[in-house]
Amino acid sequence: MGTEKWHSRLATGHWFSHLPASFQHSLLAHARQRQLAAGQYLFKRGDPPCGLYAVLDGTLRISAVNEHGKEALLSLVELPYWFGEICLFDGLPRTHDACAVGPCTLLQVPQQALLNILDESPQYWRDLALLMSQKLRLSFINIEQLSLMPTSVRLAHRLLMIVEGYGDTEHAKSMVQLPQEDLAALLSLSRQTTNALLKDLQAQGIVRLGYGEIEILDAQRLREAAHT
Repeated sequence: MGTEKWHSRLATGHWFSHLPASFQHSLLAHARQRQLAAGQYLFKRGDPPCGLYAVLDGTLRISAVNEHGKEALLSLVELPYWFGEICLFDGLPRTHDACAVGPCTLLQVPQQALLNILDESPQYWRDLALLMSQKLRLSFINIEQLSLMPTSVRLAHRLLMIVEGYGDTEHAKSMVQLPQEDLAALLSLSRQTTNALLKDLQAQGIVRLGYGEIEILDAQRLREAAHT
């Protein structure tokens, strides 16, 4: 896959498509493609900074595991999601694990190459700050919902975030490849509670449940359920 195909895929995302053309070109000119097999780690918590990444195909699992082996699932990311920018700002090790759910194709802009671009064109730091601030905003929303919102609203809102690419895609998806146990982990809910909430949405004609997938039948009503 060459840079033209990379560009056409990544341009479906809001952040990349709104970058200055010169920055888009610089990122792709210094990028290299990475392939991960199912279950292969891209990096783990504590690893040194290794650059900025974008998902081209497949799904990546962003999580953390404590000393007792309990996992906190933070996000499942797909095309055209960019990540890894935190380490550019502070130069500190990776904060979480990133593991391929299935076969996954990524684009990597190595750390030093990106720092060289930013040294030559420091105005691009603002674009990376916007990428990070978008995720920070979503984190604040999730923390607020965890404390204040009913579980049904939290589930509807998280589904909406996923189908809308966490605010980065121009067009929402109608099908989500997402096992119920993963959705439960994202929401810090039990599998049983998550299943009951999904069945309620299905009874209302908002979603259709399949094996390891959720189809959105009525996006507008899902949006209403997420803001009730």
